[in-house]
Amino acid sequence: MQDIQTPTTSDQDEAAYRPQAVEAAAQRYWNAQRAYEVKEDASRPKFYCLSMLPYPSGALHMGHVRNYTIGDVISRYQRMQGKNVLQPMGWDAFGLPAENAAIKNATAPAKWTYANIEHMRSQLKSLGYAIDWSREFATCRPEYYRWEQLMFTRLLKKGLAYRKNAVVNWDPVDQTVLANEQVVDGRGWRSGAVVEKREIPQWFLKITDYAQELLDGLDTLPGWPDAVKTMQRNWLGRSEGLEIHFAVEGEAVPLTVFTTRPDTLMGVTFVSIAGEHPLAHKAAQGNRQLAAFLDELKHGGVSEAELETQDKRGMATGLYAIHPVSGERVPVWVANFVLMGYGTGAVMAVPGHDERDFAFAHKYGLPIKQVIAAGDESYDAATWQDWYSDKTRADMRVVNSGAMDGKDHRAAFDYIAGVLEADGKGQRRVNWRLRDWGVSRQRYWGCPIPVIYCAKCEAVPVPEDQLPVVLPEDVAFSGVQSPIKADPEWRKTTCPQCGGPAERETDTFDTFMESSWYYARYTSPGANAQIDERANYWLPVDQYIGGIEHAIMHLLYFRFYHKLLRDAGMVHSDEPARNLLCQGMVIAPSFYIEAEDGKKEWIKPSDVRTQVHGDGSKTYWLPNGALNLEGDLVAGKGELTHTGVFANVLNWVPSQNQMGQKGIFLFAGREVFAGGTEKMSKSKNNGIDPQTMVDKYGADTVRLFSMFAAPPEQSLEWSEAGVEGMARFLKRLWREVTTHAAGPDHAVTDPSALDAGQKALRRQLHETIQKVSDDFGRRHAFNTAIAALMELLNALGRFNDQSEQGRAVRHEALEAMVLLLNPVVPHVSHALWQVLGHAETVLEDQPWPQVDAAALVRDTLTLAVQVNGKLRATIEVAANASKDEAEALARAQPQVAHFLEGVTVRKVIVVPGKIVNIVAG
Repeated sequence: MQDIQTPTTSDQDEAAYRPQAVEAAAQRYWNAQRAYEVKEDASRPKFYCLSMLPYPSGALHMGHVRNYTIGDVISRYQRMQGKNVLQPMGWDAFGLPAENAAIKNATAPAKWTYANIEHMRSQLKSLGYAIDWSREFATCRPEYYRWEQLMFTRLLKKGLAYRKNAVVNWDPVDQTVLANEQVVDGRGWRSGAVVEKREIPQWFLKITDYAQELLDGLDTLPGWPDAVKTMQRNWLGRSEGLEIHFAVEGEAVPLTVFTTRPDTLMGVTFVSIAGEHPLAHKAAQGNRQLAAFLDELKHGGVSEAELETQDKRGMATGLYAIHPVSGERVPVWVANFVLMGYGTGAVMAVPGHDERDFAFAHKYGLPIKQVIAAGDESYDAATWQDWYSDKTRADMRVVNSGAMDGKDHRAAFDYIAGVLEADGKGQRRVNWRLRDWGVSRQRYWGCPIPVIYCAKCEAVPVPEDQLPVVLPEDVAFSGVQSPIKADPEWRKTTCPQCGGPAERETDTFDTFMESSWYYARYTSPGANAQIDERANYWLPVDQYIGGIEHAIMHLLYFRFYHKLLRDAGMVHSDEPARNLLCQGMVIAPSFYIEAEDGKKEWIKPSDVRTQVHGDGSKTYWLPNGALNLEGDLVAGKGELTHTGVFANVLNWVPSQNQMGQKGIFLFAGREVFAGGTEKMSKSKNNGIDPQTMVDKYGADTVRLFSMFAAPPEQSLEWSEAGVEGMARFLKRLWREVTTHAAGPDHAVTDPSALDAGQKALRRQLHETIQKVSDDFGRRHAFNTAIAALMELLNALGRFNDQSEQGRAVRHEALEAMVLLLNPVVPHVSHALWQVLGHAETVLEDQPWPQVDAAALVRDTLTLAVQVNGKLRATIEVAANASKDEAEALARAQPQVAHFLEGVTVRKVIVVPGKIVNIVAG
């Protein structure tokens, strides 16, 4: 055996387990064997386990560790079931964070990104993940993104990609479009400039063409969390309604609105339009006040959340629409909560039954009409919203609406739809909240959009034989303007259609483009195509793992892109992943001090000192760094006293110190406040460096804690005390195995020769195998599986049977434990398997322990005995004891007989294997 830490009989204490040596040896062996590189094998069932690829930010955080450990446990377990398991890794390497880091560090985004990849790869390898590194790629490399450029040019030719003007958040200083989350209080998050709404050309993919299929497909995904499917359904937002045309006085083209509540049409008292609507601009031509208002509306963000929370503002245009039923003149108002990018840019306002319209009408003195009633309830602000939202309420009806009066929602809907369709003033329509996917970004560090602009031929796709359009990497980057926009030589080209002078598109793709198809590229490493026939062996993904924060954008685009690949004939499946596991966050305490300007300055928890008072309360404080608290001052500590700042009485030294003086050592510090338990993050400064923990405790200990501290779907609260507990468990396991291995040779377990104690231990072993198999394979309840293995180790610690069959049962249990723990702690399992007498091997190629059904059979059963529902005793009966025998034994218990004295037993209920309940009185 090579590189194995071999214990000796004189070295059986906890120190014999040296995780760094054990882990280095195991990883050397795996690398030499190329243990986790896989190929297609039609003779074995496949299992594709995929965790969402990381952004190369510079270092792993504990969220990464948890995510990838979950995937690794599942992968290793499935391989031990005899499956051909693929677990790949890559890097989601484009995006804004690299640009910001490049500005901060005066370097190029590419250089920063590749350096981070190198470091993070070494961190992942130190954790011992069973990854097929031969399939690794970074999405910022031309050999990857050339294929999404090719897909885009083909979508452009099919009409599924197109260019149109769209309203965006524009930062006038950084000269870039901002995502909604980059607008903070109406200003650019980096420049601080007031954000403008600007209409510029943008590229889109027609995801709306797949809206119904995306919605229907959710019903075919039972292995996805209900929460994720609900979020996607809501985002898709399918609604059935009516498109209604309002004629406008003096205008040839009517104003079109969409509503899901045409039963409230008679309650319309005004129509709201977006500031970008053509009617608004026309009305402003002779109205300086309105023109100024429209100019104001150009500032501020365009997110739905911001529109909902901002003050509702508007101005009358002076235009009037004609109500399509009553013929009444309805004023047209510009409102700041209506956007051209959503629907038709116009909304029919029913202030009597809509919260936003209600507030707007009150603010500007516009009429409010009741057209919905419920029972005998009077119309007031406390009830009208309930009536409007509850369309199924039996006593809800239409009022003040002429021929619709008395009808319920459905009947009124059908009636008014029929009237408007007959008059050519409306039609039924299915509408979607989903909008087409805007893939343009006015940033440098992204995949170039493969389009050429020609004055004669307009937008022309780059010919396929000229792909990829390569992004230059060795650039000077200031953050103000994209280097490819600033470089006329890069832009300059010739038109592939007419041969005339032309320019390249300088927008780059949204980084969701790269992460929407990466899963498929893993299946076809080195393919001279986007993917090849190998994809249909591996796809769909059997288990996908990632945070629920990706439930809408990434996972929706992920599903959409798979359908594009299918329709291009590259894959045969409809959905990219059968099962989805959304892991919880890693959380930790957070602390802050208050700066002079009132802002919070977040402090690393490891820098905070805690004083526990007699009443159990705690005071937190931050030393000012003038004294080393870990130095020679070791006497008892005093109490904190508050004197404006903290004067912290650290140490009372009753004897001479090194200076030859006695007294109290005072240390001036600052009061620290607890910020609560929060997600580990840079912003809260409460993250834990995984590498520090690996160096201190070993990778297996960190992996074990990550899987034991909480179920995978729930938040995991970081606790170094918990990590230390896992380290102690592995030391105990090591000691138990090595002590056993140092003893006499063991026999093979003979079930027919076992005594009661040996049978009990073997029964617990096979109950544990049964539970761990179910917890790993079906439930993904890794924490309870580990808890069961800990209980088994405790039982082994109490089992002091050195007989031949006693050692045989112990050996069987230890072998099974090593195999059962292998998915979680593969390094120590690799070593202990050899300690137990086996040749060095890849443990995933060993068969998973199987349950011996005979071992589960109990000779005796423990029954609870109740009198009138209260527990009074327990009894041990033969497994085949009759009800009469169980009853007789229960009645014979002294503590039961005591409660039956002088009373009549009315009934005895015996539940076999569980309980004897005596009803008396």
